[in-house]
Amino acid sequence: MKVWRCVKQCGACCHLDPTDRPELEEYLSAAEFDRYMSMVGEDGWCINFDRQTRECSIYEQRPRFCRVQSDVFTEMYAVSPQDFNDFAIDCCHQQITGVYGDLSPEMSRYNEGITSSESG
Repeated sequence: MKVWRCVKQCGACCHLDPTDRPELEEYLSAAEFDRYMSMVGEDGWCINFDRQTRECSIYEQRPRFCRVQSDVFTEMYAVSPQDFNDFAIDCCHQQITGVYGDLSPEMSRYNEGITSSESG
């Protein structure tokens, strides 16, 4: 079984272009929506994404909608804890494909990362 994990220095989830997420207002509160929109740079990337290091500059203080955690996904998307792993893997695959492409080095690293998390 593949186990979801974040693969460092990918940053695909930091591409926040709201035109790619027309349903934002359905799962974000009004305050979260305003915060989300304030984080979107002119090019669609999060203003807190450091392109040199490919890491979040506010990681420890990042908002709830940036956290890939079972409890957050249950609250925001009604994803059960049992479905979290597969749902998160699918979300990452979709986002990485949309941002970098299905055959990108980022996708290869992600697939290797979740494969190396397999148990027994």
